[in-house]
Amino acid sequence: MSNHTVKGVIARSVHAPVELVDIIVPEPGSHDVIVDIKACGVCHTDLHYRDGGINDEFPFLLGHEAAGVVSEVGDSVTHVAVGDYVILNWRAVCGSCRACKKGKPQYCFATHNASKKMTLADGTELSPALGIGAFIEKTIVHEGQCTKVSTDADPAVAGLLGCGVMAGLGAAINTGEAARGESVAVIGCGGVGTAAIAGAVLAGATTVIALDLDDRKLAFAQELGATHTINTKGLDEAAVIKAVQDLTGGHGADLVIDAVGRPETYRQAFNARDLAGRVVLVGVPTPEMKLELPLLDVFGRGGSLKSSWYGDCLPERDFPYLIDLFLQGRLPLDKFVSERIGVDAVEQAFETMKQGTVLRSVVVF
Repeated sequence: MSNHTVKGVIARSVHAPVELVDIIVPEPGSHDVIVDIKACGVCHTDLHYRDGGINDEFPFLLGHEAAGVVSEVGDSVTHVAVGDYVILNWRAVCGSCRACKKGKPQYCFATHNASKKMTLADGTELSPALGIGAFIEKTIVHEGQCTKVSTDADPAVAGLLGCGVMAGLGAAINTGEAARGESVAVIGCGGVGTAAIAGAVLAGATTVIALDLDDRKLAFAQELGATHTINTKGLDEAAVIKAVQDLTGGHGADLVIDAVGRPETYRQAFNARDLAGRVVLVGVPTPEMKLELPLLDVFGRGGSLKSSWYGDCLPERDFPYLIDLFLQGRLPLDKFVSERIGVDAVEQAFETMKQGTVLRSVVVF
């Protein structure tokens, strides 16, 4: 084994256009693996990295929603083998932190990453997005960041479980515990929100309401199973809440998922749920945002207010199960792939994302 020089996409500084450059991938440490990337989705999180919204540890190696094939393994690796077809994840649970010891590994506080850094040709260390970095021909990750799935699944589809689609599905199924016969409303129908729609349908919800400002996104939501849509453009908060109540017998939804993450959408979610209903926040707020709610209503309405991080998923439990459902025709994951692009088109894909015309652009190698 030796170092590899491959092409990858980096963000060198805040707001600067991304660059396709030579990157050195080191030989794997004892628990590391090298994965030949086959496909990687273009996620909002990558754009946040590029624009300095995550941290300032530039340069970043972007990309994290990926599937590929294990090509090399470290000398202590037991979890995967060369030739395994895997989805990459950023929740490689440690098994020994206080969350894992409490039997809540989906909250693991010490997840594993590769032991070695990828670098630019001049030796500058790269910060891989979400500990992965997958807009690249080969990447290095910890063995626990690889989940083996059926080789029948198209990499462009399978890789999406690595972040956004799993976040939405999990917000509905794992965090929100959507159940058969329930009503579910989802505010914000980008990739994550539309995945939450799909999750609600998968769980057997019979009333699934999609809310967004954009009719194109509402059309995506209907394709994934929304039974009702509400275009909230020009509606005040009271009108949005009433629109949801009108579709749920005047009561509000059993579960409302906020896939936007703004104070106004959260208030709408809080008030558009039934008594003892649940709210799940999966949209990511910015640091300066503040929320004010009447404390009496927090008490009096009951139910639960939760946040969902990576859909409260456990990759080893959830990825194979969801891929099997896809292959059985019971979960239309392929509908999230709006376009397939080359690795040299990531910057353009960010612009397409901002226009809201795609659910996911996917880089295919």
